[in-house]
Amino acid sequence: MRGYVHSTESFGTVDGPGIRYVVFLQGCPMRCLYCHNPDTWRVGVGRQVDAQEILSEYRKNKAFYSKGGLTVSGGEPLLQIDFLLELFQLAKQEDIHTCIDTSGITFDLTDTVYLQKLDRLMELTDLVMLDIKQIDTDKHKELTGHSNTRVLAFAKYLESKKIPLWIRHVVIDGYTNDPEDLRRLGHFIGSLSNLYALDVLPYHTMGVQKYRELGIPYRLEGVPALPKSDAAEAKKIILNAVIEVRNKK
Repeated sequence: MRGYVHSTESFGTVDGPGIRYVVFLQGCPMRCLYCHNPDTWRVGVGRQVDAQEILSEYRKNKAFYSKGGLTVSGGEPLLQIDFLLELFQLAKQEDIHTCIDTSGITFDLTDTVYLQKLDRLMELTDLVMLDIKQIDTDKHKELTGHSNTRVLAFAKYLESKKIPLWIRHVVIDGYTNDPEDLRRLGHFIGSLSNLYALDVLPYHTMGVQKYRELGIPYRLEGVPALPKSDAAEAKKIILNAVIEVRNKK
């Protein structure tokens, strides 16, 4: 089994706990307005790598990963679920902490074959980092091109599997920073018994140059990067809502 890999990072510090080896897989069905890696969108392109090659690279710096592990990101890593299954099976044989960084958009309760594979994969997964772009379905579709129905259902699925869940939310002025939306997000994730961590990240413009190089219009042209202080305020609103929900239990 060979996967399509966009790139790798040997010393990732923001893709799960500890220092991690991060594999960015190629291919993504979402078209987030603020995506800073549009070069990961295309499916079936990129460097073809087998699972043993990835683990061989991991072992070169294994001593640094003692409190970290292996994270597979994207693109959307769950588009290549068969490759992930093989990689994580081998990783678990070496007692490596495994993490998936996903949008959850591939989750499909009607696809029994996919669900069987996902169930097996979750048995090999220690942590899932889930990007919830927008809690409001219509705004989510405007922002990404897709409804958030599958994303939220995936979060509930992870709760049923007792998989620790690390939520990520990017704050963009005028798109994802409405206080009521932030409270709704907090109420939703606060209802999940498997919530492990929360990152609230400020929107940045570092990917704009890539769009120019690829000849793709950047639809958030002119939207300024968000100050870190604004992201911190948004996180307070979300966490207060989490506390509200938990106090009612």
